[in-house]
Amino acid sequence: MTVMQTKSAKRPAASRKEVTHDRIVEVASRAIRRSGYDGTGVADIMKEAGLTHGGFYAHFASRDALLAEAGDRAGADAVALAAKVAASAPPGQAIKAIMEAYLSPQHIASIEHGCPVSALASEMPRQAPEVRQVATVHIKEMIDVLARQMPEWGQPEAHEQAMSLLASLIGTTMLARAVDDPKLSAALCAATLKQYLPAAE
Repeated sequence: MTVMQTKSAKRPAASRKEVTHDRIVEVASRAIRRSGYDGTGVADIMKEAGLTHGGFYAHFASRDALLAEAGDRAGADAVALAAKVAASAPPGQAIKAIMEAYLSPQHIASIEHGCPVSALASEMPRQAPEVRQVATVHIKEMIDVLARQMPEWGQPEAHEQAMSLLASLIGTTMLARAVDDPKLSAALCAATLKQYLPAAE
């Protein structure tokens, strides 16, 4: 038996309930970004996951508990992707790489799979405390990812610059998705890139 096989043999297999729970959360993490918190119903999520509505409370205490866990999954994925983009970039080019990925046509078009903050920010103030708390944690994590790429990392201004940059990325993405003019959508993204990249290069 190889080392990899030994490790696999020692790793406990996920229970059927855990696998089902994970499937519900994954479906919900896409659904909230696609349809918004208020546009995401428990019955629809369970149906999309291939499950009955009645099984919901075997996994979650409430709809808000599901929304919080779905937001946590979506936020963690977004932070991990930003960190991966930064790590893959040439030296000194991490901020440029993150910005170009975030404001890319692919991210603008794929609201269901993209950053949950830009997809849901306008709804977050009206959500339950546990939903807002999860969003806050991942916003702070994203700020930290950006701050670590700044030339001023370690200084207070690095986090200030990261907060400003993240606000611009989120706001630009929301506007680029809101308009029905593809040229204006692209121009909004290009304008933000132009404003920030000279300082990041």
